[in-house]
Amino acid sequence: MTDKIREQILDIRNSGVTNMFDGYTVQRIAYEKGYYELVCYIEEHPNSYVHFILTGEA
Repeated sequence: MTDKIREQILDIRNSGVTNMFDGYTVQRIAYEKGYYELVCYIEEHPNSYVHFILTGEA
């Protein structure tokens, strides 16, 4: 996980718009914000994404 992806995740989390475990909605919001790297990351590394949400560790 890059620093850019971490920042994008935290930006969406801090917005409070969705439950971060709802990966599809997070991807949709990321796409709307132009966070294409995050969209791809969730698609390609779903377990790593969930691990980061749960623990804060990359």
